[in-house]
Amino acid sequence: MLPGQSGDPDTTGARWEPRVRGKTGARNALDRRLSQRYAIVPMGQPTEAQRLEKKLSREMARAVAGFRMLRDGDKVMVAVSGGKDSLVLLHLLLRLARRAPVRFSVVAVHLDQGQPGHDPAPLVQWFQSLGCAYHVEKDDTFSAVRALIPEGKTPCSLCARLRRAVLYRVARELGCTRIALGHHRDDAIVTLLMNLVYEGQLKSMPAKLVSDDGENVVIRPLIYCAEADLGQLAERMGLPILPCGRCGVQPDHKRKVMARWLEELERTCPSVRSSMIAALANVRPSHLLDPGLWKKLDLEVARDDDPEAPVTAPEPSVCP
Repeated sequence: MLPGQSGDPDTTGARWEPRVRGKTGARNALDRRLSQRYAIVPMGQPTEAQRLEKKLSREMARAVAGFRMLRDGDKVMVAVSGGKDSLVLLHLLLRLARRAPVRFSVVAVHLDQGQPGHDPAPLVQWFQSLGCAYHVEKDDTFSAVRALIPEGKTPCSLCARLRRAVLYRVARELGCTRIALGHHRDDAIVTLLMNLVYEGQLKSMPAKLVSDDGENVVIRPLIYCAEADLGQLAERMGLPILPCGRCGVQPDHKRKVMARWLEELERTCPSVRSSMIAALANVRPSHLLDPGLWKKLDLEVARDDDPEAPVTAPEPSVCP
């Protein structure tokens, strides 16, 4: 029996209650139920971990509801790499499953790619302590990548493709209807910058998509969550984070450049990350230079912005 199907939360000194924000309006029943917020309502002063979990739970619920990520009866495979993001994702989804008005189950899947020194034992112990359904898949993609990629070349792209292929196969074998990945707000922003600067494309990371094989639906419930918040919660909860970099390859250079650029922007404009993620949900197609998009949307001419519209840009004192 999966956690969340029965039993009460084990949080000491707190009770769990759903909160509903906003009016139902024209949303269908599923949207209304999924838009509930599941957060700790502390009996007394909340701890920092409770505050972070409440914030992240709300942001995840916003993404789940907005993109209709979950359906009644879904079996969600959480791809747990051992990093902080996927660990927090599993924790939050298990919490959500306990109170969600739609019934769904969760299974944690960890892929052992045969990297030197890799030991999934701490993860397995954590899964067992949660009472969580789990599966560890052993597939030596590490040796395959080393055999195919010449010395000095970055193997990350091929490694990622092989990893995705294994996860898609395992999802089919386990009968999962959703694959949940731990990508967050900062991943989406850096991907936007990389595509803009290096690829000449205006696109980011989709919150929900059909997988490469056309047989799986991939969801990113943490797409609105800040990486810093995820890291703080993982640290305060003492989650069993596995060491990274076992393959000996440094992170993608282009991604590192964009991340540093974003940090530099943040020094003069602290709200830059919030502004950029908001921009991805505030698109003006008529103000983009894509004739094909104009044809698809049957646009004849762009119109000036409404002069009466409120200014939502950050104040000059915040972003000079």
